[in-house]
Amino acid sequence: MRAAVLRGTAGSLLATALVAAPAGAAPGSGGSGPGPAEARGTAVAARLAATAGIRFGTCPEVEGLPDNVRCGTVTVPLDYARPDGRKIRLTVSRVRATGTDPRSPKRAVARQGALVYNPGGPGASGMYFPLIGFLPEWKAIGAAYDLVGYAPRGVGRSAPLSCRDPEHLPKGPTVSPAFPSESYKQERIAQAKAYARGCATRSGDGLRHYTSLDNARDLEVLRAALGERGLTFMGASYGTYVGALYATLFPSHVRRMVFDSAVDPDPRRVWYRNNLDQSAAFERRWWDFRAWMARHDDVYGLGGTPQQVLRSYERARARLAAAPAGGTVGPAQLQGAFLEAGYYDDYWPHSALALSAYLKGDPEPLVEIAGPHPEAAAEQENTRAVYTAVECNDAPWPTDWRTWDRDNTRLARVAPFETWDNAWTNLPCAYWPVPRRQPLDVRARPGALPPTLVLAAERDAATPYAGARELHRRLPGSVLVTEHDAGTHGIGGGPNACVNGHLDAYLLEGRLPARDAGCAPRGEPVPEKP
Repeated sequence: MRAAVLRGTAGSLLATALVAAPAGAAPGSGGSGPGPAEARGTAVAARLAATAGIRFGTCPEVEGLPDNVRCGTVTVPLDYARPDGRKIRLTVSRVRATGTDPRSPKRAVARQGALVYNPGGPGASGMYFPLIGFLPEWKAIGAAYDLVGYAPRGVGRSAPLSCRDPEHLPKGPTVSPAFPSESYKQERIAQAKAYARGCATRSGDGLRHYTSLDNARDLEVLRAALGERGLTFMGASYGTYVGALYATLFPSHVRRMVFDSAVDPDPRRVWYRNNLDQSAAFERRWWDFRAWMARHDDVYGLGGTPQQVLRSYERARARLAAAPAGGTVGPAQLQGAFLEAGYYDDYWPHSALALSAYLKGDPEPLVEIAGPHPEAAAEQENTRAVYTAVECNDAPWPTDWRTWDRDNTRLARVAPFETWDNAWTNLPCAYWPVPRRQPLDVRARPGALPPTLVLAAERDAATPYAGARELHRRLPGSVLVTEHDAGTHGIGGGPNACVNGHLDAYLLEGRLPARDAGCAPRGEPVPEKP
């Protein structure tokens, strides 16, 4: 349904209520926070968006969404300091609240507004989020809320970024040395410099406006365009950082907010230190995965201890370096596939089966999970470009290669699985051609925010658990719910009924436990037999 256009005196009063200047902002925020020009520009953009609303209609075919999902756009300034300057459009998707209790179809459920979701990244699109309402775990939430997804600036059709021609993406096979040689390091330095130059060449002066702070301001404009007096928001992974910035900038506009798998918002860790922490955490998660494979040695035959499984994995890496599977899967592709398994337990059975089959002479399952997908090249490049631009713009990074070399060499001695690949991903930030910002000091005064919910898995590698504790500390009134001894990234609305009970109670009733709570872990994945 198209949001109502506001007209006349009553409409103007409602528009003013929707975009009132943020009250109760945290003192001493520091950094590159909302300067007067950006604050005024955000208020102007939000006022215009509240009046225009969003014209929801049939989604473009390129989105690949079913007919029951409706799409529209919201217009935001590229530069909030110049709200009358260049504009960009962000794509938005929505499924209306069903209004029907899934446990009692004859019982009507009152609509509570829109639930806006950011899936993280940076560089991920939330356009598919409204489809989640069809899953059993989400039906009660989908009954009460319009489920709203969007593509943040730079992503998909939202003023898309690209730093190189997707045709030039590495197609594999490629190597992924855990302990790179000096010549390999110099090769990757050259590639990082070229990528950073490509971002500047292809994006021009607008590149500097792809930041987390701009993402938070975009969220404020989206709130107004949806006609919501207060934002109900759920962010996962990097989406929690966008939500935390929003809560710092616009605390009086928050209705309810869920932070699922929280990024550490400490300005001293954004983003260089956070990435080192992530590499260390992935080593622990890689051990968890190997221990699980070892417990199921009768199925996979990869070894009865984590160390024996590691030797099987290294044997596969060596064999792939000599003769890539299917001509496309080398050591780097193997590592990429197993890194994904570090995010999600659900990937463990199929990944273990692929490794086992390869070592027994059948490469097809490994090619299936690790091989290239040329049809997705443009999307992959877009994702990487947005990730790079946002993280490089957001904060200072070391500009001396010797710092990177020292820190990653030291870390790789104890955490070789992900360390150097993570460094190569972020290395363009060392040579970034755009001035960096200072991160905003995320925090709120006691009582300035309504209660918020932080969800975290204790062994999450992508966003280590310490980040959830730090965010919880910075947002008075928040409650931390921990899935103990678990490591899947993103736990809300998943298979853990305890976690979902807290999520539903908060979003549907505004109810949180009196103190921080813990949930037993979800069940382990079931081995997948050949």
